[in-house]
Amino acid sequence: MALLHGVAVTVLAKYEVFNPTDKTLVTSLALAILVGAAAGWGAVDAWQDKPERGRNWFIAALIAGPVSGVLYVIGRAVFVDQTGASELAGALTGGAAFSALLVLIPAGLGLFVGGRITRTEDDDEEEPQPASEKPAGKPSQA
Repeated sequence: MALLHGVAVTVLAKYEVFNPTDKTLVTSLALAILVGAAAGWGAVDAWQDKPERGRNWFIAALIAGPVSGVLYVIGRAVFVDQTGASELAGALTGGAAFSALLVLIPAGLGLFVGGRITRTEDDDEEEPQPASEKPAGKPSQA
């Protein structure tokens, strides 16, 4: 998620250089992609009944915030406008908090929705019975 956020913010910064007045649609699309990715992934985790999924998403949000901030500063320095280390403080505070919330809140909603999706009988994997066990009620013919 940190890589996705870092790339999205860098692409938005590059787009803003060429189109400083017309960035509303692109910003909205980028936010929709980021929210959709976190919500969809969280819903799949809940639907598959992954253990400790809430804790994992909380930790992922805490890591994604600062890492995406660092990736943004690196990406902006390389691809956009040779930004220096002075941008790092802002990226690691406000930018990191926004990225962490942009992971945590949609993932939490995805976990909620994914937990409500019912599985059909075809989706449930049946556990195979060991060969030594025979179904109850049927006598063995030797």
